[in-house]
Amino acid sequence: MWKIGQRGVPYFKRFISAPFTTLRSLPTSLVETGQNRVIDASLTLIRERAKLKGELVRLIGGAKATTALLGVPLGHNSSFLEGPALAPPHVREAIWCGSTNSTTEEGKELKDPRVLSDVGDIPVQEIREMGVDDDRLMNVVSDSVKLVMEEEPLRPLVIGGDHSISYPVVRAVSEKLGGPVDILHLDAHPDIYDRFEGNYYSHASSFARIMEGGYARRLLQVGIRSINKEGREQGKRFGVEQYEMRTFSKDRQMLENLKLGEGVKGVYISIDVDCLDPGFAHGVSHFEPGGLSFRDVLNILHNLQGDLVGADVVEYNPQRDTADDMTAMVAAKFVRELAAKMSK
Repeated sequence: MWKIGQRGVPYFKRFISAPFTTLRSLPTSLVETGQNRVIDASLTLIRERAKLKGELVRLIGGAKATTALLGVPLGHNSSFLEGPALAPPHVREAIWCGSTNSTTEEGKELKDPRVLSDVGDIPVQEIREMGVDDDRLMNVVSDSVKLVMEEEPLRPLVIGGDHSISYPVVRAVSEKLGGPVDILHLDAHPDIYDRFEGNYYSHASSFARIMEGGYARRLLQVGIRSINKEGREQGKRFGVEQYEMRTFSKDRQMLENLKLGEGVKGVYISIDVDCLDPGFAHGVSHFEPGGLSFRDVLNILHNLQGDLVGADVVEYNPQRDTADDMTAMVAAKFVRELAAKMSK
């Protein structure tokens, strides 16, 4: 599906754009009915999978929180490459790769459904093929997350996809829990432009949307090393705590001993794979040298004190992962360690 076609345009991109033109020639009522049915089918898929996984966890018993893996294969809000839309199946395959075992570093067994359950993917491209705009698509993402959270004790861990998905996911978590969360955001970029290149839902604007909506009390951004004047001004506007790589050696001790979530509904963690130095993860759309090591990130995650109520791992790009899906293994380990952190 992602073979390169004429002039280097992926078949995927041309395939998605073609129906938009065709649908315009149909009666509006017919198109709207089709869109509603596809959206309903998508939500039914997630609802029923979450219900079954929730029932199984409750039947086994003993779990206060279970990580529910949800894929959102969305890449069209990327400002550069759209390969992150292909990420979820690669990450899933890497999670269960036979080259490693199924135990996390802190001793949790991933094959235990009380630790990690999988509720599948939102069929993003099928929805977009029906001409559904981003306002409705983002609502589908939020509604899907809420459906997962309705099945106690499931908590969402979302695989992107580009970073635009963090906005509807955080929105859903905050609305479902009834208040703001504290967010730990690991990234090379602050993703807080007002509307990058005019796109309200740009992957470079997701945290502006989150802060505007009041869905976060504190936003800590770690690993930042590509930030301009607007990024810093937006950070000040929203009271964001931005920790740039140029001062990481000074900030390390504090960042490896974070305590978040007290007085709010919990902690949300968003990991953009490009928070890492490209030497650790080259399968990303944006190469930004001078980043975190993988162990830097794990130290921050393992030592964090707080109730983890949701998380995402985004911006892995399989199209640039040229060394036998090595970066897929990196993204998968983030998922594994977040699942261990969230489940209890």
